[in-house]
Amino acid sequence: MSKTYIIAEAGVNHNGSIEIAKKMIDEAAEFGADAVKFQSFKAEKLVSKLADKADYQKETTDKNESQYEMIKKLELDVDAHRELLDYCNKIGIEFLSSPFDLESIDLLNELGLELFKIPSGEIINLPYLEKIGKLNKKVILSTGMSDLGEIEDSLDVLINNRTEKENITVLQCNTEYPTPYEDVNLLGMITIKNAFNVKVGFSDHTPGIEVPIAAVALGAEIIEKYFTLDRNMEGPDHKASLEPPEFEAMVKAIRNVEKALGNGIKKPSPSETKNIPIARKSIIAINPIKKGEIFTVDNIGIKRPGNGISPMRWYKTLGNAAQNDYKEDEII
Repeated sequence: MSKTYIIAEAGVNHNGSIEIAKKMIDEAAEFGADAVKFQSFKAEKLVSKLADKADYQKETTDKNESQYEMIKKLELDVDAHRELLDYCNKIGIEFLSSPFDLESIDLLNELGLELFKIPSGEIINLPYLEKIGKLNKKVILSTGMSDLGEIEDSLDVLINNRTEKENITVLQCNTEYPTPYEDVNLLGMITIKNAFNVKVGFSDHTPGIEVPIAAVALGAEIIEKYFTLDRNMEGPDHKASLEPPEFEAMVKAIRNVEKALGNGIKKPSPSETKNIPIARKSIIAINPIKKGEIFTVDNIGIKRPGNGISPMRWYKTLGNAAQNDYKEDEII
């Protein structure tokens, strides 16, 4: 199995601070993520000034401010994007960002990104999907809040606009922050894979690390998980994010699961071969046997070690004459 691509979702947990964003990049690289992902948007292009907040956003931010006012404080300008991209290159981790409007798609393309992450909310945005499709880049498509028909429509738009199907990975996702375990529907990832013959992964918003680990065991090629420097920080997504030690534990567990999955060929592993003569059994003398005496159920039996005649040859051994003298418990 190829290595799972792990994305540390910084999102807007930088709270608009370049220094916090850089610290998050440091942490993501240190705990072994393959990429750190931010969000690219212009508030006036993304949301109406009259739009309400989600319930989880009301619980974690100022209830008196609008969704527009909330996200306006979390924008990253062009210079910030360039600075964070350069910093990622310096640290040695891939810089990613989800564009939330057409101008942000252009920005990320101009910055040279080869992988575009489509957030769940844009899966029904036809002009947006067309624009990304025409870039002919690698695409990650999140599918929160969508059904199979909507996923099919979005895939058709991307593919019909020049994005190659083999360059698309579709993520099972739920957009409630945090996601109740009973709403994860991890098997939906398998349904997507079978329905569209695409690579699949999982974007996780559950409180713990168990579900993304399970997703890898089920064949996820990409795992995306929110993280924060401190869950007590002000902002809409901190509460549903992992802190660095938790994220590091998730990465280690995923890497262990990758090793454990193996290649699917069933045969003794190198580490257990030495145990074969210890744990298996052989045909042995249960009483002293003289040369020429016939082997019967009264003078032979089956015991460890396993470096003699296999018990699978039991009936072929019975009735034969002993070629040597045998002591009790001696291997035949």
